[in-house]
Amino acid sequence: MDKTKQLTSVLDHVDANFERSLNRLFDLLRIKSISADPAFDADCEKAAEHLAADIASIGFSAEVRPTAGHPALVAKSNGVGPGKGAHVLFYGHYDVQPVDPLDLWNRPPFDPVVTKHADGRDIIVARGAEDDKGQVMTFIEACRAWKDVTGSLPLDITILIEGEEEIGSKNFGPFLEKNKKDLTADFALVCDTSMWDQNTPAITTSLRGLVYDEVIIKAANRDLHSGIFGGGAQNPIRVLTRILGGIHDDNGHITIPGFYDGVKDLPADIRAQWEKLNLTPDVFLKPIGLSIPAGEKDRLLIEQVSSRPTADINGIVGGYTGEGSKTVIPAQASAKISFRLVEGQEPAKIRKAFRDYVTARVPADCKVEFLDHAGAPAIALDWNMKPLAAAKRALTDEWGKDALLIGSGASIPIVADFKRTLGLDTVMIGFGLDDDNIHSPNEKYDLKSFHKGIRSWVRILAAFAEAPR
Repeated sequence: MDKTKQLTSVLDHVDANFERSLNRLFDLLRIKSISADPAFDADCEKAAEHLAADIASIGFSAEVRPTAGHPALVAKSNGVGPGKGAHVLFYGHYDVQPVDPLDLWNRPPFDPVVTKHADGRDIIVARGAEDDKGQVMTFIEACRAWKDVTGSLPLDITILIEGEEEIGSKNFGPFLEKNKKDLTADFALVCDTSMWDQNTPAITTSLRGLVYDEVIIKAANRDLHSGIFGGGAQNPIRVLTRILGGIHDDNGHITIPGFYDGVKDLPADIRAQWEKLNLTPDVFLKPIGLSIPAGEKDRLLIEQVSSRPTADINGIVGGYTGEGSKTVIPAQASAKISFRLVEGQEPAKIRKAFRDYVTARVPADCKVEFLDHAGAPAIALDWNMKPLAAAKRALTDEWGKDALLIGSGASIPIVADFKRTLGLDTVMIGFGLDDDNIHSPNEKYDLKSFHKGIRSWVRILAAFAEAPR
C-alpha cells in the first residue's frame, strides 16, 4: 500500500475506534495507583499488570519486573517493525498523586467521566487523566492502530512504564542500570509534557533541573515562654525567615554567591521567537488570581518560567500552629526549599552554595542542620537533533499549526537518567494543558488532547520510520 494511503487508513481507524480507546483509558483510570501511600501498593501492582496485559494484546512481549519499590513494565515489539527506522524507547508512568483534599473533587476521583469544561470543551475528569495515564495511552493506542490496520509497527519499539515517578523515581535509576541491556534504543520518547495552548503542539527541548533541600534551625533546648524569654532568647523562626528572605533581591535576582555561574542567556533568535509568543501576565497569571511576574525583572515572563533558574520556599514549620494561641518561642524551625536549575548549573554545587549561604548567616547561639532531598541536572537537547525535525513536521501536519520548540520550567529526572545510564537523548512530546489541574482536585485531560494525541503519535511513528538515523 502507498505510504500516504497507509497513514490515512491508520488515522481513519483511530477515529472510527476512538470510543474503544476511551473505554480502555477509563479502565486504567479506575485503578487507584497512588504510589505515595502504602495502602495502595496492591493497586500499583494491579496497574502494572493491567498495562502489561493490554500492551501484550497488540503483539508486544510485556513483562512486569520488580524494583525495590513499585514494579516497572518492559514491553518489546520483538522486531515486528520493518527495521528501517530508529528503534525508540517510550517512557511513561502509571502511578498517580494522592487525591487529597477529597472534598474539593466534583465527583469520585477514580470514577472517570467525560463532561463539559466551563468554556464548553469536552474533558476527561479523573485522577491520572492527564498525568500520566492519558498521555501514556495516546502512544499505546497509536501502536494499536498501526497493528490493527497494517499488522505491524512502522519501527521497533520498547515501552518502559514505571510506578514511582510521583515519588521521585527513587528506585528507577538502579532498575535502569540493572536492565540497560534490554533498553537499548536510538533515542527515548517521553509523553509527560504539554502543548503551548489548546491548538498549538509543542516539543519540549529543555527541562530545568532540581535541587530540593531542607534546613533546620535550632536554638534553645526546649520551647520557651515568650513572656519570660522574649527579647533575650533567639527565635529560630525569626532567624530562618530573615535568612530565607534575603535569597531574592528587589529585582527578583537570587543573591546566593555563585548561583548564576555557568548560566547562559538564550540565543538571540530563540529569544526573539519566544517574545513573539506573547506570554503576558494577563494570559499566564490572571487565571490563578495574580497579575505581576515575581521573577527577574529584566527577563521576559516566558524566560522566568522556562529557561531561568529559580529558588522557592515550599514550606515552613515552627512553633505552635494549632487552634487558639500559645505564646512560645520554639526550639527549632525548618523550611523546605527547591531550586529549579538550567543548563550549566550543577546540582551539587548549588546545594553547597545554598548551605554555605545559610550557615554564614546563622547566629552563634543557633545550630543548623540540613536534610538531603531530590536532585537532578537540567537537560537541553541539540536543536538540530534529527528526530526533532521529523516529529515537528508530523505534529504540524496533524494540528495544522507549526509545532513549537520550547523550554519547560519543570523537571523530569528520568530524562537525565536516560542520558547518564542508557546514553539516550529524549524527545519530549505531550498533549497536556496548563489548566489540567495535575496534582490537584478535578484533574482533567481534554478529549481533544487524547484523540489528537493518538493521531499525532501515529504520524510521528511514521515520520521516525522514514527519517535518517
